[in-house]
Amino acid sequence: MKILVASDKFKGSLTAAEACAAIAAGLLEGSPDAAHEIRCLPIADGGDGIADTLTRAKNGTWIRREVHGPLGKKVTAAYGLLDGGKTAVIEMAAASGLALPGETRRDPLRASTYGTGELLRDAIARGVGEVLLGIGGSATNDGGSGMALALGYRFYDSAGNALTGPPADLDRLARIEPPDTSSFPEVIVACDVSNPLLGPRGCTAIYGPQKGITPETFSLHENRLARLVAATGERGKAAADTPGAGAAGGLGFGAMVFLGATLVPGFDLVATRIGLADAVSWADLVVTGEGRLDHQSLEGKGPGGVVALARAAGKSTAAFCGSLENRALEANFGPVVEIGVPQLPLTANLARGGEHLRAAARAFAPTLSPPDRHA
Repeated sequence: MKILVASDKFKGSLTAAEACAAIAAGLLEGSPDAAHEIRCLPIADGGDGIADTLTRAKNGTWIRREVHGPLGKKVTAAYGLLDGGKTAVIEMAAASGLALPGETRRDPLRASTYGTGELLRDAIARGVGEVLLGIGGSATNDGGSGMALALGYRFYDSAGNALTGPPADLDRLARIEPPDTSSFPEVIVACDVSNPLLGPRGCTAIYGPQKGITPETFSLHENRLARLVAATGERGKAAADTPGAGAAGGLGFGAMVFLGATLVPGFDLVATRIGLADAVSWADLVVTGEGRLDHQSLEGKGPGGVVALARAAGKSTAAFCGSLENRALEANFGPVVEIGVPQLPLTANLARGGEHLRAAARAFAPTLSPPDRHA
């Protein structure tokens, strides 16, 4: 039997590559006499993991740079160079993320995407012709203004005074002066949300609370983003209403306005770049997984995309997860195996994720049908 293992990460426990390796090892151990041919193809959507997945899949190289974290503290961030240096794949969370080590404070007035801009600036200096930018998990709500500042955009108040601290001083913004953007590459943004920049479904209202924005400070943050939109003219007004503009604290908006970026669903971007459709066509059985399977897994997330491709190609599917919202999801995913041990606390399950996943795949292997039943 030809088995494609195309798992996403088990967040807090295993990378996508580690999850695929554990599943493959368990399946082989559990059916030593079966003629299984297993191929691993780690996947990702627009969230964290996209750089690792694409850099591995394309045999790219890693570039590490010291940049400014969201609150100005220096952090070491990495991005991938693919296709002989023609393409860079960058995760904004690596430089401007909510989960960066040591970034325990929430200060949305000051949190900036400047470090993401520094990574982009480094890639541009290397002459890349294309940037794949994953946005998600941000600590920021700056509309991409910090990124723009790092790339040479200049911000001024109504008196012509330079603003040196966007986003902290965006409430005084009146004019933006662009740099020479002729060297900017094509930018494609992996974006898995449809929120606009402003309003009741915008980034401040929906994602602001997790970054420290309170009901009392909502208007301040919303107004300064509105000021940023006004300073970017008609182009900014159109971009602000585009689905995905509110992703990553408005970095979706900033990428469109300051980089001329195109926003695409993250899973679709990854699937195309790693040749997932061809791999699915090769397989008899497609196995996927992630830390938690729930109804959101079917809405643009990696495992949902994998099973949609597999079902469209008439392939059998199965899935592994740390926790499952509802057994009804087996109608979409096929057999689902939960690997978490109920008697153990979450921290212990996360720490032993690889061990549990391998054991679960080992136990699942004898249920696989002989290859000739899938001919």
